[in-house]
Amino acid sequence: MTEQELSSSIKAAVLSEALPYIRRFHGKTIVVKYGGNAMTDVSLQRSFAHDVVLLKLVGINPIVVHGGGPQIDEALKRVGKQGSFIQGMRITDEETMEVVEWVLGGQVQQDIVMMINEHGGKAVGLTGKDGGLIRARKMMLEDRDQPGKVHDIGFVGEIASIDPAILKALQDDAFIPVISPIGYGEDGHAYNINADLVAGKIAEVLKAEKLLMMTNTPGVLDKQGKLLTGLTARQIDDLFADGTISGGMLPKISSALEAAKSGVNSVHVIDGRVPHCLLLEILTAQGVGTMIRSH
Repeated sequence: MTEQELSSSIKAAVLSEALPYIRRFHGKTIVVKYGGNAMTDVSLQRSFAHDVVLLKLVGINPIVVHGGGPQIDEALKRVGKQGSFIQGMRITDEETMEVVEWVLGGQVQQDIVMMINEHGGKAVGLTGKDGGLIRARKMMLEDRDQPGKVHDIGFVGEIASIDPAILKALQDDAFIPVISPIGYGEDGHAYNINADLVAGKIAEVLKAEKLLMMTNTPGVLDKQGKLLTGLTARQIDDLFADGTISGGMLPKISSALEAAKSGVNSVHVIDGRVPHCLLLEILTAQGVGTMIRSH
């Protein structure tokens, strides 16, 4: 068999493997939390945009929720501020919140929108303000080690409610929503919300088929660094308790578990450093990460 025939037969095998998944997920919503290296490496950015457009073209409805931690840190440095965190959550004073809004709702969001559009999609950028999408309230962070003690972390919000009407309208009209995790309170203030929490809650409210969280690791790892490919709620509680899951992974896995318990069919923590990880996870049997189930 010539090299050309071989590559043609591989392509045919890949397409036929994808067909049952395309059929199964046609018309379904898939929420993607986009972050980490996939957002900063140019070739991974392209493969992400390509995957999102392809999913939309075959009749699957992707919704992108993005983070932007490194970009926020970079912008804060430029204005002479140092980012600080408690239990994986960014402390956000008024000046920091201005930077967060400018970076997430402006620069980062528009880069993603442009990139998807350049690959033939029709992306639309949103923040929580648009269509009353994300209502927020101020979060007081309970200390993990001292019950009863709470930390004021500034303009950091938790989600009060999500109104998905604008997302449904955009999806029905062939658009791909790209959401910045900024909520708005009744007090008129903008609040920075952890992007994992926003992705999880949007997946819940829309009863999404899948929630995919892109990370800079192969998935959830045990203490020996071995990939855990499938996890239940009880196993996750054990991993929280013994410190295996900590730091920035805490909000991610908590949101994933909450979504799995609230009607999202499957939640996957996947390796965003793998080119075309979205297509591999959604349209093939092999998968590239950890799947979380509610029981």
